[in-house]
Amino acid sequence: MDLPVVQPPAVTERADAARNRQKILCSARRLIAERGLEHVSMDDIAADAGVGKGTLFRRFGDRASLAHALLDSTESEFQEQLIRGEPPLGPGAPPCQRVIAFGEAMIDLCVDRRDLMAEVQAGPRWLRTNIYSGYRAHLAYLVAQAAPEQDAEFVADTLLGVLRADLVNHLVTDRGMEVERLKDGFRALATSLLS
Repeated sequence: MDLPVVQPPAVTERADAARNRQKILCSARRLIAERGLEHVSMDDIAADAGVGKGTLFRRFGDRASLAHALLDSTESEFQEQLIRGEPPLGPGAPPCQRVIAFGEAMIDLCVDRRDLMAEVQAGPRWLRTNIYSGYRAHLAYLVAQAAPEQDAEFVADTLLGVLRADLVNHLVTDRGMEVERLKDGFRALATSLLS
């Protein structure tokens, strides 16, 4: 009942399509590192990668899908830590400690990969992704163990709501809050809900 690793379906990719995909991702990574996501358009990426705009949109669909592809390895590593990593993020710690460790790790991820995380989580589409569903299931499982009297799914969704990249970055960037203050606040919230 722990968080499942989200694996994309096995798809055989043509060699030219694989090359184009890698060119697009390399160009996107470099341009975003140089200019920031808000200053890079899909046109810029297509031109830099030497592919047509249609190729880029057929492959990724939109900015959120491209941002998600750029975060793929980060996401896989994070899920691996949740499933097989060291406690308290991984198995072996009490449920409340694991919830807190999850929140602290998500705050770090939202700050470290702010542009991409905000793009991936923008709008209601994020709430219907397999990744969000996996996070919700993971937290609901831990909440049910720590506080069986709580509505585990509601608490999981509520905790994920305060871990959204746009909110985390607003608090850190616009309001000047220290990251440790956010982690302390999340720890207090989780502890009050689960003790």
